[in-house]
Parts: sequence; structure tokens; C-alpha cells
Amino acid sequence: MPKIKTKTHSGAKKRFKLTKSGKIKRAHANKSHILTKKSSKRKRGLRAGVYTDATNAIAIKQLIPYK
Repeated sequence: MPKIKTKTHSGAKKRFKLTKSGKIKRAHANKSHILTKKSSKRKRGLRAGVYTDATNAIAIKQLIPYK
């Protein structure tokens, strides 16, 4: 019997990118609305990408198996 392929989580594939070293890149939260009360310095800091914590990495890698 052929092996059944695992489906990729469509929400996770839009939010996370896998780097060559195997780390998972993500965007900062709190950047989509209510931006008027946030300072320019804070919004500028939210633009930069960050890596996920090691505690969440295994769970996210299961959601995006073919990346």
C-alpha cells in the first residue's frame, strides 16, 4: 500500500518560513491594527523578523512537513 502524504497546515505555511539552518522564521505580532497609539519606534521594531522559540519549533515543523 502506498504511503499517505501528510497535509500541510495552510495557516502555518503562510506564517512561518524554514531557514537553511533549520530555524523557523516568523513575524512579530501586534502589527495589524490599533497602530495609532503605538510609537514609531515600537512599530519599526515590529517590522523585523524573529526566530521561533525552541519549545515551539517541533510543533511548527510538524505543521509544515515539506518545507
